[in-house]
Amino acid sequence: MIGESRRSASGCLVNFDHIPKILIWQSCRALYALDKIPKTVRGSSVGQEDILAESAIRCRCVSTNPGVKRKVAQYRKGQTIFSQGDTGNSLLYLQSGSVKITVTSSTGKDAVIALLQPGDFFGEGSIAGQPLRVATAVAIAPSSVLEIEKSEMIRVIHGEHEFSDRFVAHMLKRNVRIEEDLVDQLFNSSEKRLARTLLLIARYGNNEKPKKIVARISQGTLAEMVGTTRSRVSFFMNRLRKLGFIKYGGGLEVNDSLLRVILHD
Repeated sequence: MIGESRRSASGCLVNFDHIPKILIWQSCRALYALDKIPKTVRGSSVGQEDILAESAIRCRCVSTNPGVKRKVAQYRKGQTIFSQGDTGNSLLYLQSGSVKITVTSSTGKDAVIALLQPGDFFGEGSIAGQPLRVATAVAIAPSSVLEIEKSEMIRVIHGEHEFSDRFVAHMLKRNVRIEEDLVDQLFNSSEKRLARTLLLIARYGNNEKPKKIVARISQGTLAEMVGTTRSRVSFFMNRLRKLGFIKYGGGLEVNDSLLRVILHD
C-alpha cells in the first residue's frame, strides 16, 4: 500500500506514501527481537493502569536504574536529534521537553507522526534490526534526552525485570496507537482527525491528568499530523473556537467537550 492512494469511507483521499510500512510493525518486531515478553505483560492480569503507566514512574525507572549506562544530551528548540536515513544504533528516552517525529516521502512530502513528551521512548527500531532511522526527530522545546546503546539496552531488558516490563508496556501501547492512527486516517473526516489530534496532544485518554493548556503548536504542524492542508486546519480551528471547544492565544486550551466532535456521527 506504500505509495498508493485510497478513498476512505468518509470520502477523503488517503495517501499511504508518507506512512512507511515499517512503522506499522516495528513495535511487534522489537518484542520478538528481544526474545522476552514477560508473562505479567502477556497475561490477562495486566490492567489498563499497567499498560498506561504514568510517565513520571517510567522516567524514574530509567534514569535512576544503576543497570543502565546512560548518556544524557541536551537539545535546544529546533535542533535535530537524528535524521531519517541516519545509522540507528541506540534507543532514546525523553526525560524533559518535547520532540516531534516526522517522516519524508520519496517526493519530499513531510508528515508528523508523533509528538513526544517526557516518559516516551523513541528510536526503538534500532533494537529490532533496523540499520537506519526511518524518521526524523526534532526538539520543539529545550529537551533532555537519555541515549542507550543497542547492546546495552538489550542486556538491561533481559536482566532488569522492572525496566523490561515498562518497556514492553510502552511498545504495546505504541502499537495500539499506530493501529488507531491508521483507522482514524481511513474512516474519519479531517475535522474529526483534528479533534482527536488536539485531545491526544492534551494527553486525554492517559492515566495522567489531561492538560487543558498545552504548549504552542503551529497550524502547519497540525496539518502535517492530521493529513490535510493548513487552510483546512485554520478553518476547523476557528470553528472549534467559536463553538467553545478550544481557546488559543497565550497557549492552546483544549476542553474535554471536544470529545463530542469525535463521538458525533
